[in-house]
Amino acid sequence: MSESFSPQISDRICRHMNEDHAEAVLLYAKVFGAATAATAAEMVAIDAHGMDLLSQVGGTPTPTRVVFDHVLKDAEDAHHTLVDMMKQARQAGM
Repeated sequence: MSESFSPQISDRICRHMNEDHAEAVLLYAKVFGAATAATAAEMVAIDAHGMDLLSQVGGTPTPTRVVFDHVLKDAEDAHHTLVDMMKQARQAGM
């Protein structure tokens, strides 16, 4: 994990996303993680290259890795990237 994504920063981002943006996390799993049958998802880690989700598929917890389209520079870049991904997911009709 790069300096810009310490375990503390990863934990903070994951906690925020899971508590305040659960719908977005589910869309990330469905649209970018190819877990189209997921009924729920939890962000368990984020780093400069992608995010690790735990998707519920058919009642089974399924690890799902979503790779970003660029290497993130810092937490602010992560914020903007996650917002942009949410917009893309909504445009995809999910």
